[in-house]
Amino acid sequence: MTEMHIPVLIVGGGGAGLTASMLLSTYGVDSLLISRSPHTSRLPKAHVLNQRTMEIFTEVGVADAIYERGTPPENMKATAWYAGLSGDHANYGRELGRLEVWGGGYTDPDYIAASACRTTNLPQIRLEPVLKEHAELLGRSEIRFNHELLSLEQDGEGVTARILDRASEEEYSVRADYLLGADGGHVVGAAVGIEMSGPRDIMKLVSVHMGADLSQWLGDDEVLIRWLVNPNFGGSWASGILVPMGPDHWGPKSEEWVFHMQYATDDPDAMQEEKVLERMRATLGIADFSPKIFRISAWVMEGVIADRFRDGRVFLLGDAAHRHPPTGGLGLNSAVHDAYNLVWKLVAVLRGQAGDGLLDTYEAERKPVDQHNIDNAIANAMNHYKIDEALGLSPDKSADENWAELRPLWDDLPASRDKRHALNCAIGSQTIEFRHHNVEFGYTYSSAAVVDDGSDPYIPLDPVRLYEPSTKPGHPLPHAWVEREGERLPLGTLVHGDYFLLIAGEDGNAWVEAAEKLAAEHNLPLRAVRVGVLDSDYVDVRCAWLKNREITSTGAVLVRPDRYIAFRSMEAVDDPKAVLTGTLNQILSTDLTEGAA
Repeated sequence: MTEMHIPVLIVGGGGAGLTASMLLSTYGVDSLLISRSPHTSRLPKAHVLNQRTMEIFTEVGVADAIYERGTPPENMKATAWYAGLSGDHANYGRELGRLEVWGGGYTDPDYIAASACRTTNLPQIRLEPVLKEHAELLGRSEIRFNHELLSLEQDGEGVTARILDRASEEEYSVRADYLLGADGGHVVGAAVGIEMSGPRDIMKLVSVHMGADLSQWLGDDEVLIRWLVNPNFGGSWASGILVPMGPDHWGPKSEEWVFHMQYATDDPDAMQEEKVLERMRATLGIADFSPKIFRISAWVMEGVIADRFRDGRVFLLGDAAHRHPPTGGLGLNSAVHDAYNLVWKLVAVLRGQAGDGLLDTYEAERKPVDQHNIDNAIANAMNHYKIDEALGLSPDKSADENWAELRPLWDDLPASRDKRHALNCAIGSQTIEFRHHNVEFGYTYSSAAVVDDGSDPYIPLDPVRLYEPSTKPGHPLPHAWVEREGERLPLGTLVHGDYFLLIAGEDGNAWVEAAEKLAAEHNLPLRAVRVGVLDSDYVDVRCAWLKNREITSTGAVLVRPDRYIAFRSMEAVDDPKAVLTGTLNQILSTDLTEGAA
């Protein structure tokens, strides 16, 4: 049996695995990715890609291709609720209400101020081939689909994996320094004795991926997700959810769609294709509806998380580490963010620049965030029932009674003002899902890789909806446009290439000099710049950095390669080199000496 040696073995070819592969290649580290499946996902699955994710994809060079294939911003400004789609009642298809989603097509000032990257939408069935192609083009990672992990053993020096080439039926061995389990929880976690806990069987949904022209029934070009609250079927929000899949057109002219329907977890009809299609036709109200069916899949919502994210030299990320409802679009994004948090730490250890303790901060930082995402996703799913409550719809009422409940929304009746406002409040509460900016973008880290500066604890104005830029250690680097030699760029891109970034104020030359000496002496990937409105290395042309930096002109912040603030000094210090040495020793779990590397 042949054996190969590789620094990192990645098991799983979905969003987490492919992102890890691209990042390792970008940072100059070889890897091997294997996937048991012979192809990328055949299911639409996740589709919303948030700002943090698109920043990461920008760093590895694949963002432009995703934006090109994804939903145009004008077609993903809102989500809306409708009284079904079509049928014999005069009010079928009428809009009940709408809400902006994830920055309203990059028109929300908070989203524009937060990042140079806008949220986009590209179903996983179309995203994964783009990621796979780009991972292969980067040239440092070998991608092998249709290769299955049979077993793994680890020791103090590495991991030995036995792998089956399913096409040739030949087995081979891989010796890796580290193994990343991104296989959706199928093999790796169980192989190292890691279990998952949390609520299961939250609800069952059936998804129908189909090709159909629905443009004659649909308007509202700006609506991304349509919630079809059909009064004939009790009006539940989960009676029909319609999501466009493109690929060439979006909005009402989308060529493909996914239609989600809720079922009881023990309903046998969910497993019978004809009954599923019969219910879909009835819910849509189109009796002769005969779309092209690509795939029907039944799946159960759950909210589980791995008891541990690390076992020796094995790490879990993505669905192998956590699985939760799709509401809010946090699953795929969390997987990408897992990879981004872990890979720079692995690279630092592989280069001999950091100690093993740095790798322990992966779980310390990501597990609380992933658990928070699970909790929010479950809350999002349950919160949709407020729409039903505000409308007064119920499966226990007749169709006529349910339609009567909707009349005050459209006709001026004594109950109209109260009904309309109740619905307005219920829809407004959905901002926990569609404007959860602090959950998807502004989450913070606390670990040994973050040096506490003793400032007051962060108490958010709203822990879900409002991202508040800050340079407090553990927070993401605030976005600012800066210029040098007439070229404008986002400040955060200065970490691209796996760099630490020391940002000093206009009068922070001592910090910059100290950082440059440390980088030279210890061969550290550390850049140092002064950013300010006046005399500085990078000019803060819109004063966005001045607004959010929270340091004086003599202070400094140290930004990690994943664009998180690791250290902050409000002002100058007597010995900046000694302070930075101690800071990096803590972050990197190492002991930098005064001698040159």
